[in-house]
Amino acid sequence: MTDPTFPVPRSDAGNVARQNPAFAVLSIFGRTLLPVFVTLFGLAALTFFIGRMLPIDPVASILGDNATQEAYEKMSRALGMDKPLWYQFGVYVKGILSFDFGDALTTGKPVMEDIARVFPATIELATLAIVIGTGLGIPAGVLSAMYRNSWLDNTIRFTGLIGYSAPNFWLGLMGLVLFYATLGWIGGPGRIDFIYEFDLEPVTGFHLIDSALAGNWEIFRNVFGHIILPASILGFGALAYISRMTRSFMIEQLAQEYIVTARVKGVSWARTVWVHAFRNVAVQVLTVVALSYAFLLEGAVLTETVFAWPGFGRYLTNALLVGDMNAVVGCSLLVGVIFVTLNLICDLLYRVFDPRTR
Repeated sequence: MTDPTFPVPRSDAGNVARQNPAFAVLSIFGRTLLPVFVTLFGLAALTFFIGRMLPIDPVASILGDNATQEAYEKMSRALGMDKPLWYQFGVYVKGILSFDFGDALTTGKPVMEDIARVFPATIELATLAIVIGTGLGIPAGVLSAMYRNSWLDNTIRFTGLIGYSAPNFWLGLMGLVLFYATLGWIGGPGRIDFIYEFDLEPVTGFHLIDSALAGNWEIFRNVFGHIILPASILGFGALAYISRMTRSFMIEQLAQEYIVTARVKGVSWARTVWVHAFRNVAVQVLTVVALSYAFLLEGAVLTETVFAWPGFGRYLTNALLVGDMNAVVGCSLLVGVIFVTLNLICDLLYRVFDPRTR
C-alpha cells in the first residue's frame, strides 16, 4: 500500500499540471514568454546605454556646430538631456511601450513612420530571396547527401563555397554590368522605373502585390525586372547556407538503422530519403530557413546600397553615418524583435512536431 505522505512522483506532478489550465498557462509563460520579455528589455537597455556612451552629441547633430549656447541648452532640455540618466532611461522605455522612438534626424519624421515606409521594400526583397534560397537549397542539400562524394555532391558543395566566398557587392556590380548594362535583360537600380513610380497606387507597400492587385502587368514586369537580380544574389547566399546545413542533417539521418531497415523492406531509395529521412530533419531545416530569413530582414546593407534599394538596411546605414541615434535604436530593437520572434516560432514548431521536446 502506498504511503500517503510519500511525495508525488514527477510523472504524477506532470499530470496534475496538465489538468490545471492556470498552471499550464503560467508554465508556458515562464518557459517561453518571460525569457522573451527579459531578452527584449535587455536589448532595449543595451541600445540605450551604448547610445549614451558613443561620442555623438545628438544636440549638435540637430543644430549643427555653429549653434549658440542658448540654443544648445534649449534643445538639450527639450530632448531631456539635462535629466539624470535613470530618468532618461525611464522615458525611453515608456516611449518604447507606446512605439514612440522620437523623430529621425535624417528625415524629421517619426522613426516608426520611417520604418513602416522602408521595411516593406526589405520584406519584399528578403521574401523573394528566401524563396529562391529555400527552393533550390533544400533539394540541393538532400541530393548532395543522397549521392555523397559523387560529382553531383562536389558540384553542389563547390557552388555553395562560391556563395559563401563571393562578396554580395561584387556580385551585384558584376550582375548590373552583365544583365543590365550589356544584355538589358533586367531593370537598373531602385525598385521601379521613375516613369511608373506615380502610376502605382500603394496598398500593401509591396510593389509586386500592389501592381498585381491593380492588374497592371506592365508595372509588375518592371518591378520584377528590378527585384530579380538583388533577390537572386541574396538567395544565392542563403542557398549556400541552407544546402550545407541540409546536407549535414541528412547525412546524419541516412546513417541511422531505420534507413537500412526501410531499404531491406524494399522501400525505394528516393522514398526512403524524402519521406522517412527528410521528415525527421524538417524542423531543423525550418530553423535554418527562419534564421536565414531573419538575417535577410535585418538588412542586406551592401546589396541595398549597390542597387539603390530603399530598404531597411540602407536606412539604418544612413542613420549610423549621421549619428541619428533615435533611428539606430528603433532599427536595433526591430532587428531584436525579428530574431526573438522567429526563434520563438521555431521553438514552438519543435514542440509540435517533435514529441521528444515536449
